[in-house]
Formats: sequence, C-alpha cells, structure tokens
Amino acid sequence: MPGGIVGADVAWVLVASALVMLMVPGLALFYGGMVQGKNVLSTLMHSFGALAVVTVVWALWGYSLAFGESHGGLIGGATHLFMRGVGQEAKGTLPHILFFLFQGTFAAITPALISGAYAERLKFSAFLLFTVLWATFVYAPVAHWVWAPDGWLLKLGALDFAGGAVVHLTSGVSALVVALVVGRRRGARQPPHNLTFTLLGAGLLWFGWFGFNAGSALAANELAAVAAANTHLAAAAGAVAWGFVDLVRLKKVTALGAASGLVAGLVGITPAAGFVSPMGALAIGLLAGGVCYGGVLLKEHLRYDDALDVVGVHGVGGALGALLTGVFATVSVNPAGADGVIAGGNWALLGKQALSILAVAAFSALLTFVLLKVVQAVVGLRVDAEAEFDGLDPHVHGERAYHTGISLGGHGMTPREASAPKAREPEKAPLGAGPVMDG
Repeated sequence: MPGGIVGADVAWVLVASALVMLMVPGLALFYGGMVQGKNVLSTLMHSFGALAVVTVVWALWGYSLAFGESHGGLIGGATHLFMRGVGQEAKGTLPHILFFLFQGTFAAITPALISGAYAERLKFSAFLLFTVLWATFVYAPVAHWVWAPDGWLLKLGALDFAGGAVVHLTSGVSALVVALVVGRRRGARQPPHNLTFTLLGAGLLWFGWFGFNAGSALAANELAAVAAANTHLAAAAGAVAWGFVDLVRLKKVTALGAASGLVAGLVGITPAAGFVSPMGALAIGLLAGGVCYGGVLLKEHLRYDDALDVVGVHGVGGALGALLTGVFATVSVNPAGADGVIAGGNWALLGKQALSILAVAAFSALLTFVLLKVVQAVVGLRVDAEAEFDGLDPHVHGERAYHTGISLGGHGMTPREASAPKAREPEKAPLGAGPVMDG
C-alpha cells in the first residue's frame, strides 16, 4: 500500500461505510411503518431514491463542493469534479476513495431524513429535483463549513464530530420549511399502518449508527471505541427518557415512543460522540429523549404537518446535541476537541456552538425555501387530491405494497381498478373523521 495508509483503519472505515449505508433502508422501514398502507412504497422510495440520486451527485460535483479547495471557508471548488484526484492515494491513513465513499453515505441519508416531513403528498418528480438541488446547495456547503480543513466553522472552533449540524440540524430545519410550504395532508390523520416496520427500522438505525459515529473517528483507535460506547449509551438513555414521559402522560410506554426515543438519543449524541465521556453521553441521551418528546408535541400546537416528526427529533435533537457538546466536551476524551462548560468552565465553546446552530439553521431555512419555490415553478410540489386520497403508491408508482383486496390504512385502488367488474370501492370516510396521531 502507499505510505501513510493503515490497514486497520481501512478495514474499520470500510465496515463503517457499509453500516451508514444500511441506515438508509433502516430509515425507509422506520418511516414506512408510520404512514398509511397506501403510501408505504412511496415513502420507502424516498429513502432508496435519495441513496441512488445523491450518490451520483456526490460523485459528479457534490464531493468537490464539500471537500475541494476552499473558497473563503464557504464552499469547495472544482478540485474534485467528476472524482478527479480521488483514487488510491492516501488521505490521512485512508485511501482517498474510501474517505469519499464514507462521506458520501452521510450525504445520501441527510435529504432522505427530510422526506418524513412531506410524506404522503409530494410528487415524485418534485422529490427528485428537490433532493438534487438540496444536496448541492445546502448539504455540500454546510459540510464544507464544518468538516473541510479550511471551513469557517471548523476554524472558529465549533465542534461537530459526526453531523449534529451537518446532518440533523440541516434536515430538521429544512423539514420545517418544507412542511410549511407544502402544506398539511388532506383529510384525517390515520394511525401508523405497521409499527413492526418502524421498530425494525429503529433497530437498524441503532445498529448503523455505530458506523455513523464511531466511523467518524476515521481510524480504528481508542476514539472510535469511545464514540461507539457513547452512541450505545445515548440511544438507550433516549429510549428510557421518552418511555418515562410516555408513562407519565399516557400511563403506558408505547412502541412508537420507544423507537422515537432511541433515535432522539442517537441524534443528540451525534455531534458529541467523540468529545464527551460516557457519563456525558448518558446525560445527553436522557435530555434528548425528553426534550425531543416536547419538540414533537409542538407541531400540534403550531399546526404544521411534519408527518413523521423530522423537526421534533432531528431538528430539535441536532440543535440540542450541538449545544450540549459545548457543555460536556472534554479534552480528556479527545485532545483535538476542547473543554466545555463542565470540564473547563469554557463558556466560549458554548457560544461557538450556539453560533454554529444559528448560522446553519438560517442558511438551511433560507436556501430550502428558495429551492422549494424553484421546484414548485418547474414541476409543482403536491400530487392532486385524487392521488392523495387513493394513495401515492398506485398513482405515482403504479404498484401497491399489499394485495389483500382491501387497503391497509386507506384506499389503495386506482379509479380504474375500482370501476372494474365485480370490484367494489370501499366507502370513503368523510374528511376530518378518524383518529389524530401525534406520530
């Protein structure tokens, strides 16, 4: 191998890349279980579509914009367009192409997270165009700010080990804008059609997150071990905290709550995983579980339709985790980091974390709004009322997840199928009827 490349590091980051990629089908199941049966394929396709489309964007120009030669710490240039100069040469202790691959899995899952906000109502053409534009004009610049050697937030001293701001805050804030611009779903909210999917998806996310956080050490070393332990502890603590609030409010611990809580803990620990102690990780997980529970409840008070709680879990959790990194960070875990408020009375770090949150949130919100208006002008945003009522699966993809003669969670037949001989169309429930779900 060329000088500088370490075999153990290569092996670990190869595994970590595969783990992060596995999070995308995990996310598909997590989201897919929470929608109506007539929209499950559409929801799954948002995750798988993002994985395919963003990977191509990343190879052609996204990686260069994120990690190419810096222009004022704001954006990368044309250094690596079409993967120019991305081969087997060393980048740190890894082959450059492996670093490209690992970072590309992060780029792919981030816009897939946003899809939870517009589930059950967005055109597939709008999804594709928005995803390409968002990965180019939002994700790549923010990744450059935070992770490129000359990025302005990295130089400022803001800490983000594995993507609290780059992945979760950008997607959560963008999800809020999408929910407001696209508007609420028509008709009554229906209960999740398959919580078994959602729990299985949450388990895959928990498993894949070891690659997400521990892989961000970019080496098979002590820091990766600490990040892995912190990831596991925070996920468990998040599930416990959410379950406790469930028990107080509802007198029972729900399966959806357990799944949401563990994801909240994972989101909260993401920016801090390689900077805090295990006890700090437990504290972050507990706080994330409780605070994100409140973040999810906000949508009912503010009346925006974030279908799958991207804002409450990823937006709130990403911001909270970034702030708490400034509280719990310690150089005893990572000398390349900084002592936070507890370890060193370093309130300046907390200020830098807050500034990074404000900058990333404002940029993501503004650019997302502009991109949505572009998409709306080019292809439109929403499916029509008939498609939304009958289901996106048959109207958008020409397929159905379930062929049972009846639709799970809603009407799954197209008008042509409904008018066929011997076929009876189920009675349509009046709009506004049916249970309203927080999830």
